[in-house]
Amino acid sequence: MHDPTSLFRFEEHDVFLPIMTLEELDNHKSGISEIARNARQASRFLDEIVSQAPGPIAEGIPLKRHDADSAAGRLYLQTEAINGHIPASLPIGKSDNHIIGVVVYLQKREPERQVVLVSKDINMRIKAHALGLLAEDYYNDKVLEDTDLLYTGVRELPADFWDDHGRDVESWKKEGRAYYRIRGPLCEKLLLNEFVFQEGDRPLFATVRDLAERTAVLETVRDYTHAKNNVWGIVARNREQNFALNLLMNPEIDFVTLLGQAGTGKTLLALAAGLMQTLETKHYSEIIMTRVTVPVGEDIGFLPGTEEEKMTPWMGALETTSRSSTRPTTRRASGAAPPRAT
Repeated sequence: MHDPTSLFRFEEHDVFLPIMTLEELDNHKSGISEIARNARQASRFLDEIVSQAPGPIAEGIPLKRHDADSAAGRLYLQTEAINGHIPASLPIGKSDNHIIGVVVYLQKREPERQVVLVSKDINMRIKAHALGLLAEDYYNDKVLEDTDLLYTGVRELPADFWDDHGRDVESWKKEGRAYYRIRGPLCEKLLLNEFVFQEGDRPLFATVRDLAERTAVLETVRDYTHAKNNVWGIVARNREQNFALNLLMNPEIDFVTLLGQAGTGKTLLALAAGLMQTLETKHYSEIIMTRVTVPVGEDIGFLPGTEEEKMTPWMGALETTSRSSTRPTTRRASGAAPPRAT
């Protein structure tokens, strides 16, 4: 009822349709709503598949209708009564629980195969997980966000990283930082200025400083979560903000972009790093803050006054952050601002 073409979206996987699902389609097929239209269309697809079955339904029906279809599995319909498999903790009268009972039955009947319950019903998936069953949402119709495709700037090292890359490691120290020259297959995938980390008893937080053929130089990052390394009174609250400050406080990196939800500290961290490097270390002579004047909602229209007065509604957030950042007292930034690109 959510996507009537879902039968053809599981590629090489086989699909088992409980009889209770057919009952739900039948109960919702009347009316002019979108759910009713989808239920009727799904029933037409099922009728088309079943009517063209080349053999017994119990042996499965090929889902591939033509060459353009990506479905390579088979459709199995419930052709026998399945009773006595609903867990005792679930009421017997509910359709969702009957379907969960079918999943339990299939898992026992086909122990060599992986049985996964696919449902848009969140509570049904929760009940399945609580019973130790595999359950997934239906993802085929989900829109892929641009943020899912962007370079994250962070890579978690595998658990066996040092087993594969720990041979002939060169290490040295320079200006309070530790450097490691590693060799191994992962070096070809690393990117310059990318952060790598490994949690555990001996955690590693480093950035890629140099790449050459099958070798890479890792430099340990500065711990900006500690008060002694505060940046204009600001300390990082988590790993992502720590990485962001390491980028912002490195004058050798000319361009840094930060991506994150509102309130995750992007503007605060950037201004704190700018103030520190302009007023304290004197790496820069001035700070230029700019903001795209794109309205959210109704356009504010023509604004009278001087140039500064016209920009006040647009720059209010930055000016407030700037004033609050000029207090040199140690504070923690809130949220997480993952660095996306360097």
